[in-house]
This record gives sequence, C-alpha cells and structure tokens, in this order.
Amino acid sequence: MIAAHADDTSTPFVAASGTLALVHYLSRRDMVDEARVEQLTGLTLDALRDPDRRIPADTHYRLWQYAERVTGDPGVGLHAGQVVDPERMGLVGHVFFNCDTLGEAVTQYVRLHRLINESVVLSFEQTGELAILTWQPDTAEHYCRQDMDRTLAAAISRTRHFIHPDIRAEWVELAHPRPAYASEYQALLGGNIRFGCPATRLAFHSRHLAHPIPHRNPYVYSAVLRQVNALLARVQTRRSFGRKIRRLISRQMSTEKIDADSLARQCHMSRQTLYRRLKKEGLSFHDLVEQVRKDKALRYVANDHYALGEIAFLLGFSELSAFSRAFKRWTGVAPAQYRAQHLAGTTTE
Repeated sequence: MIAAHADDTSTPFVAASGTLALVHYLSRRDMVDEARVEQLTGLTLDALRDPDRRIPADTHYRLWQYAERVTGDPGVGLHAGQVVDPERMGLVGHVFFNCDTLGEAVTQYVRLHRLINESVVLSFEQTGELAILTWQPDTAEHYCRQDMDRTLAAAISRTRHFIHPDIRAEWVELAHPRPAYASEYQALLGGNIRFGCPATRLAFHSRHLAHPIPHRNPYVYSAVLRQVNALLARVQTRRSFGRKIRRLISRQMSTEKIDADSLARQCHMSRQTLYRRLKKEGLSFHDLVEQVRKDKALRYVANDHYALGEIAFLLGFSELSAFSRAFKRWTGVAPAQYRAQHLAGTTTE
C-alpha cells in the first residue's frame, strides 16, 4: 500500500484517531469492509491504530463519503459524533476533558486543533455574552459536510457527557446547504440553525466557560499534554509556504491560466524568490501545479459530477486529448476507464 507521509509539506493531514473512530462506528453496525477501508486509506487497520498516525485530509474525507454510501445515511456524521467513547477520543480529547474548566479546555482545543485537522482553521472569540467557535477550511475542497457534522455533534455530546448535561448552543451557522435531515441539528445542538453560511460557527453562552470539569485527572492531563506538545512541535516544524502556494494554485486553476509571476505578486515577492523558497522545502512550482491538477482530476473524474471535457477545461488543459494523456500518465488508465472502474466499485459498496 502507498500512503502519503506526514512530512509532505503541501498536504494537510488529520489525526488518524478520527478515521479509526469512523471505522469502529461502521464496524459496530457490520457495515465495514476492511479491505475496502485499507484500499481507501492506503493503510492497514493496525497502522491506523498508531496514536501518532496522521493521514491526508483528502483520504479521511473519502472515507466519510464511503461511510455515507454503505450506511445509506446522509446524516451519518451527526450520528457518529453522538457516540461518546473515551477510548476513541484521541490525545487532544484526553487533554480537553482533563482541564480545570471548560474555558481552559476550549483554549487548548483551539491551540491543538492543527493536530486534529490541518485542513480546517479553528478560531474562538467572545462577543458580549456569547462564546463563538468558528471552523473555516483552507480551501473549498476541504469542506466535508459529514466530517463537520461529526465535529459539531461530538463537541456538544462530549461536553454534555463529561462537563454539564444542560449545555446547548445559542445558535449554529453551517456552511453547507440545508440537508434532508436538517431538523436533527436543532434537536441535538439547540438554538437557531442557519445553513449556507460563509463559515461554520457555534455560539454558546459564555457563562459555561466557568464550568469545572468533574473527574479530571491532573496526572493524565500532564502526561498526555507532554505527548501532545511534542507532537505539535513536530507538526509545526513542517514548512507552510508550499501549502500556501498549493492553495493559491488550487484557487487560480479553475479561473485563469496558472502563472508563477502572478502568484509571486500575490505573495509580494519576485518569481525568483518564490522558486527559491519552494526549493528550500524540497518543492518546485511545476511539481506543485502537477500535484494540484492530479488531485483535482482524480476527485472530479471519480465523483462523476462533470463531463470529461469540462474537467479538462477546469484544470487548464487546452483540449480533452491533452487531459487524457496527462491522466493516463498519472494513473496508467484513461479517465473514462478510471471513472467506469470507480463507479462500478461504488455500486457494490
């Protein structure tokens, strides 16, 4: 099996503990095909159990799509997130629920969120009597409805279980359109629910920040925090410039021709400086453009939302034949064959 490594500077990663929790959720319902999961993740289940394991965010999101297909449940994220299992919370979860107060726990959650999911930025603010958490993906492609549902459901369900049973949201804004199961959000989270917003936000009354956390264990907190801080230090040493350029390439690809000079100007530097900074991270501009095109091509062709000619245009190819040649170079098969194989595989899952 081939999996991306956590030293790939241009790829955002997520903690594999969340992926493993999803596999466990499916397994308890006799809905998991281990071979298919290993094919999707590029890792064995034993490898996923490594507490320090991290996998590419795109891989994690593909598993959510698989979960929705095999369960036939579009609300699978909300339902999986309501399962409270201390053994499957991950290291950050153990830090969170061994803090002194909910306020301290929220501070740690925001500080350590990069360990949970590098493709989503989490921020926190207090406005008047409200405390507001905001989740914003680094690119539109990294917004995963199922994973965001799980995030919100897990946050409220675990907080009620470990801290106070009466905590509820004052209001929630979701970045995805209103789904068929929309009524479940208010039943679970409380408050007013709005869909199709610029970002996903959850507001709760700031008085809850003073809630003490019952049954906290200061020894567990200290031990786990040391381990988490060491992991965070390793993650933060990864270069971020390549990821920034990759995001800019991704945004520009579907609107205009990719040009190093224009991207350099957006970064307020010369093209030579852009190349030099990428080289320090072991990257080249050409390779990043190729990687973004390949990633988008695999996702677009597999999802069957666009005709192949439309995909060629979106990825900046002058004609379908040029795209087909590039796709075959990347995968060994023509895009039509790849799409047919993928669709045949998903209909049997």
